[in-house]
Amino acid sequence: MRRAVDAVPGARDRLAHRIPASPGSPNVVGEAPAVAVVGGGIAGLAAATALAERGVRVTLFERDDMLGGRLSGWSTTLKDGSAVTMSRGFHAFFRQYYNLRALLRRTDPQHTRLTRLPDYPLWHADGLKDSFRHVPRTPPWSAMGFALTSPTFRLRDFPRMNAAAALPLMDVHVPDVYDRLDKTSAYDLLASIRFPEAAHHLAFEVFSRSFFADPRILSAAEMALMFHIYFLGSAEGLLFDVPNDPFPTALWNPLGAYLERLGVDVRCSTPVEHISPDSDGFRISTGGLDRRFDACVLALDTDGLRAVAGNSPAIADASWRQRVARLRTAPPFLVSRLWLDRPVRSDRPGFLGTSGYGGLDNVSVLERWEQEAVQWSRRTGGSVVELHAYAVDEGADQAAEQQRLIRQLRTVYPETRSAQIIDERHEWRSDCPLFPVGGYTDRPTVRTSHPRLMVAGDLVRTGLPVALMERAATSGILAANALLEQWKTEGHTLFTVPVRGRNPVLRRLAEAHRRRHP
Repeated sequence: MRRAVDAVPGARDRLAHRIPASPGSPNVVGEAPAVAVVGGGIAGLAAATALAERGVRVTLFERDDMLGGRLSGWSTTLKDGSAVTMSRGFHAFFRQYYNLRALLRRTDPQHTRLTRLPDYPLWHADGLKDSFRHVPRTPPWSAMGFALTSPTFRLRDFPRMNAAAALPLMDVHVPDVYDRLDKTSAYDLLASIRFPEAAHHLAFEVFSRSFFADPRILSAAEMALMFHIYFLGSAEGLLFDVPNDPFPTALWNPLGAYLERLGVDVRCSTPVEHISPDSDGFRISTGGLDRRFDACVLALDTDGLRAVAGNSPAIADASWRQRVARLRTAPPFLVSRLWLDRPVRSDRPGFLGTSGYGGLDNVSVLERWEQEAVQWSRRTGGSVVELHAYAVDEGADQAAEQQRLIRQLRTVYPETRSAQIIDERHEWRSDCPLFPVGGYTDRPTVRTSHPRLMVAGDLVRTGLPVALMERAATSGILAANALLEQWKTEGHTLFTVPVRGRNPVLRRLAEAHRRRHP
């Protein structure tokens, strides 16, 4: 069964970059090859979808009992008897996520399960506040508009800034950005540009902490790529959508059912720990299944990929396994969800980025968009509030950190000081990839030394300007396309934000700077 639903560029950005599908038969010819996709997160779901739509026989293995990976959700019962869904926290679905949104379009063609939040406000404890609501979407007007309207930039700040140091941000392309900036930290890059300290915290630390990492250990190349994707290279803007129901209901249950209709054998609660080469394919023995596959896609998080590579010494060459073994996970993060007995103020935004409030990085008010929270709020008169702390110290006292976040919430939203917590859930995780200074060359590419073994996920080097969830979706489709090409079958078209700086004048200035400072 084939669906002709490929990624399409956003309506606003005429410069979105198209990666055409490889030519071939509309569906696989002859006996359909069998592919094992290991991992049921975004990357694995994207690979399984792209393969199954071309007639490949796919078995999807997921170690947990639900799909979605780091965007999964699970049922829990509150002290008041309410059945609710818990997750690992807020995720923004930006308009730049062309390939992820195309994947979701398989079951929701009009994106009716996504709701746009009207603003992306940022608050600093010193009282400074920023907003992206009225900032122009198209660079360079977006950057100029932000600087002119933001209280974090003052007229006396502009002469102090090092414009030459900022030029690499004006023409970001892959892999050059890694060649130039991967050995520099995000913190050092910002320091060299001499951004105002308040702007550093409000506008830029937000980007680095999206990777669950302190700017001092995060590669400046990864931060520069983020600037390009979300602010300096794309005309899609910084506003975003969120699912209007919990992740399983809005996203993964419909996509899982779609895969099963395509004939995909979805096997949750089935971890894969060891893979053996077999002729020109692989053999997997797990969960009552012992079967040969013609190809394999490893769509795993960092720890999962390291474990499989370490337990399967024959699947790829020693150099690949050594690089995988050196991969690291980002510091722990905390998601605290509170069910309060009274509402927060009606003017509080659905999502608020914060800085200077101890470990608190953002606050979400879920009844602003999620129907499950809306129903609970209407029934009880309370609010469902979620707090995030990224890059927590590994030696932190977890109970103390949880209470510290709650105290910070009461500082940010004083009306919560009188609220009673009906129930609370605290999720500690440490499984996001770390992109450290100098770590780019260790990250795997989609292809490996074995022609039938592919890797997908947000840790993968794609050679394209994508990051976070969009990197996961894009790499999954790239992995599927690489296999389909071997079987002379048509691949899937992809789109990204522009692959170079979009302003010719700034691009020429950046090129001249590169020649002077190779």
